[in-house]
Amino acid sequence: MPTPLFKNVCDEQFFSKLYEQYSKDLHDFIYYKYGDSFNPEDKVHEAFIKLWQNCKSVTPDKAKSFLFTVINNLTLNDIKHQKVVLKHQRSKPKHYTNESPQFIMEENEYLEKYQAALAKLSEGQRVAFLLNRVEGKRHKEIAEMLNISRKAVEKRIYTALEKLRKEIDGI
Repeated sequence: MPTPLFKNVCDEQFFSKLYEQYSKDLHDFIYYKYGDSFNPEDKVHEAFIKLWQNCKSVTPDKAKSFLFTVINNLTLNDIKHQKVVLKHQRSKPKHYTNESPQFIMEENEYLEKYQAALAKLSEGQRVAFLLNRVEGKRHKEIAEMLNISRKAVEKRIYTALEKLRKEIDGI
């Protein structure tokens, strides 16, 4: 069995040959399958960028299938995105509320109390609390992000909760 001339997709000469060989086929594939509205030229470039980013893990004999899979997935993701955009464009925002003026006033007061209480927390407590409660991050993820132990994250969140409960009456 002869050894391949290029063992690695990361080789610039081999990569440029791949581009010359498959760029037109990729363009035509997307153009004929989905039309011109999905910018086939851009998709071709994005597919080759993904190939370059993953060049160490893609073998030369799998490069073609990788490119076609990536370009198809990119286009399908665009289609899904356009469906979501269309769905939200069709829905009309509500310009009225069913809440009473008293409820809206109490809601605004509560929001002011909450923001004031958040401002009184230490930066570490506030960051850990907001990452956990607002962004939904887990304690382990927060610990990795802040480069502290998981127990430290738990302590910050729980002390923040205690302080917030003391500051905001009626919770």
